[in-house]
Amino acid sequence: MSKITIEDLKNDHEITVYLACSTEYLGRLGFTEHGKRHASIIADRAYHVLKDLEYTERECQLAAIAGYIHDIGNMINRYNHGGTGAVMAYNVLSRLGMSPEEIALVTSAIGNHEEERGNAINPVAAALILADKSDVHRSRVTNKDFAKFEIHDRVNYAANNSKLVIDKQLRKIALELTIDTKICPVMEYFEIFLARMIMSRRAADFLDCQFSLVINNNQLL
Repeated sequence: MSKITIEDLKNDHEITVYLACSTEYLGRLGFTEHGKRHASIIADRAYHVLKDLEYTERECQLAAIAGYIHDIGNMINRYNHGGTGAVMAYNVLSRLGMSPEEIALVTSAIGNHEEERGNAINPVAAALILADKSDVHRSRVTNKDFAKFEIHDRVNYAANNSKLVIDKQLRKIALELTIDTKICPVMEYFEIFLARMIMSRRAADFLDCQFSLVINNNQLL
């Protein structure tokens, strides 16, 4: 079996097409960006969640792989895109020669990243959840008409910076955001992201860590 890397996926034509179509189709429905930009950021953050907590290098790589392809199911439909994406990922990873043991980790993580139905069932899944829910930024807004912004557009457009901070010694994982409150009050963030923050807390618990949310230097969770 081959040791598939994230570079293999970045160079894979099939994955490139699926990511491009996912963000194109969601953009037509008014959703935020779910293409290569988002995929690359989530891959990097998922990798570093496990790396900073001293998991094995291969586990870190598998988290990055799951992060890069976790949203390809959006090409089919937004509803249950995690489950659909897991099946699509299985076919791609099998074609590339990944072992069943590693495919099981990656596809289960993808199938469990949606807050409506997902759970942190292994370290790769936990890292993917934390990474995915952390990407809040104005560059994700596809709507170019500010007058037509809805709440998701406002929240993302108001976010100037977002990052995950891992403290290995204290076993703490913090999502730190900088939000322009002239564009969006902090309460609107909670209105749409509370379920995501609960999911992030549970993912941190799985990794034996405490989760916190810091907005504009104020710890809110």
